[in-house]
Amino acid sequence: MSNIFIISAPSGAGKSSLIDGLIANYDSIKKSVSVTTRKPREGEKNGEQYIFTDEADFKKRLDKKEFLEHAHVHGNWYGTSKLLVESELNKNHDLILEIDFQGAQVVRTHYPNSISIFILPPSMAVLRARLEKRNTDSASVIERRLDAATSEIAHVSEYQYVIINEMYEDALSDLEAIIRSAELRNSTSKSKEIVKNHIKG
Repeated sequence: MSNIFIISAPSGAGKSSLIDGLIANYDSIKKSVSVTTRKPREGEKNGEQYIFTDEADFKKRLDKKEFLEHAHVHGNWYGTSKLLVESELNKNHDLILEIDFQGAQVVRTHYPNSISIFILPPSMAVLRARLEKRNTDSASVIERRLDAATSEIAHVSEYQYVIINEMYEDALSDLEAIIRSAELRNSTSKSKEIVKNHIKG
């Protein structure tokens, strides 16, 4: 049985780095690549971090109901492809959805057994410092991201797990523990079937 892991965080909390570290250690886990109208940042490649498109194409996809969930965030559109999610689950891959709290609410209605994780920064001051350090946004965009972070963090109680990303290695270890716990839960289900078959035999 495949798992869907919903991972949310304010911009700058470090969720992308943690997800990359997790995927590097778990071959069976895939990340759902979202479609976005955001411009690629330095080093980003189409089809890896995101599927980059323009607003006209995104809205065509939206009209065709191609997205499991979608949102307009910081002036850009983001969407999760239904086909990609179904394809990966049919291959028995565990799947990570890197989405905001609104997308998480929608996904839970379709996949109630999904596992939700929220990544928190140690403080708003640290979050501001990280946003400024990456040097990809103007001062006004940073302020907008910080305002949005406050709203996002207010929904943390909707998530099953919360990880404070103060030290990367510690946060990655916590994330891996959650993944391992889900794998063991699935193993327990499989072992019950094995025991049942042995009893029948």
